Amino acid sequence: MKAVEIKKDIYWVGAVDWAVRDFHGYITPRGTTYNNYLIMDDEITLLDTVKYDFADITIKNIKSVVDPSKIRHVVINHIENDHATSIDRIMNLTPKATVYMTEKGRKGLERFFDMSEWDIKIVKTGDTLKIGRRTLLFLETPMLHWPDSMMTYIKEEKLLISQDAFGQHIASAVRFDDEFVTCESMSELEDAVVDYYANILMPFGQLIKTKIADIQKLGLEIEMIAPDHGIIWRANPQKVLQMYMDMANGKANLSVSVIYDTMWHSTEYMTLPIIQGIKDEGVDCKVIKLRATPMSVAIKEFWKSRGCLIGTPTLNNLMFPSVAELMAHLRGLRPKNRIMGAFGSFGWGGGAVKEAYEEFKKMGQEIFEPGLQVLYRPSAEDEAKCYEFGREFAKKVKDYHKKFEKEG
Repeated sequence: MKAVEIKKDIYWVGAVDWAVRDFHGYITPRGTTYNNYLIMDDEITLLDTVKYDFADITIKNIKSVVDPSKIRHVVINHIENDHATSIDRIMNLTPKATVYMTEKGRKGLERFFDMSEWDIKIVKTGDTLKIGRRTLLFLETPMLHWPDSMMTYIKEEKLLISQDAFGQHIASAVRFDDEFVTCESMSELEDAVVDYYANILMPFGQLIKTKIADIQKLGLEIEMIAPDHGIIWRANPQKVLQMYMDMANGKANLSVSVIYDTMWHSTEYMTLPIIQGIKDEGVDCKVIKLRATPMSVAIKEFWKSRGCLIGTPTLNNLMFPSVAELMAHLRGLRPKNRIMGAFGSFGWGGGAVKEAYEEFKKMGQEIFEPGLQVLYRPSAEDEAKCYEFGREFAKKVKDYHKKFEKEG
């Protein structure tokens, strides 16, 4: 991909990674992009770099616009490997550039690079940099999603360079939301936003609300949001801001995700009447079999639904390993405002359903009790219990959803 002018004299000079499918354990079936931006002004400025493997591409894109030696400022919004590991290549080409980053950014980056000869300026929220016709305003966003993170706002352009916030893992031949919607669909873009939020930013909901409130307090007008991954929001940046506020507030669909795994199909057989019970109560549901589905997809579907039922057979008196892995991921992501229950089969000792409920309590979720266990394969009587279990859970989900929506 060549450099793309996103506003007058401001260019996307990043790279599209069509092939990546595993992003530090997070499945990216549509690939991703590493976005960075070049501002042509009296003092030429580069915002962020790219993953090391794509350094040649961003350098080529920069050179198509300007001789890199003329760059006077390099802003590092985030030091994660997919954004900052080509910084040494860039600095070799920009000997007169000053580097701007947070103090935690400097402390982190010096663990990877010898920065003794770089001119580094530490910035904090409210600091500005005048580069000619434009002024850059720096906004620290610690733990969104690393301690070093910040955003850069270009006042005159009403443009927010948002690093990882508001991004998506999408490799596309187009750069903007209106273009993507024309060739694909808005629902696909929205799904990618939810996927990204659920798997990466879910633990930081309160921080997200605080930072959006800070932006509002500062009176920043935003006409465009340019994240470091995926599609740039130029047609409707307020849409993604509202989506983030909704997700940070724990908004969910009135639906149930049934996430399970099975050893000899007994737990799987239980899902069928459970699903029917949920549906007959008028609640939609999505069924995920873990070993047939990427973990990141299961997490996304969990996050989209107000209720979740976990199905697990017992193995060695514990949850099935794939289910235990899901619980570990969810515990780390710290979800809020969800109601959860569990079911499963066992052969002689049981234990998996009990362990699942212990995990729900650690996560601080609303809990639907008691869970449902079946000895070996479910009988006709067991199937009737499964059906009622599904119906009763759906009723609780409706009540909880109504309560939450009213309070929210």
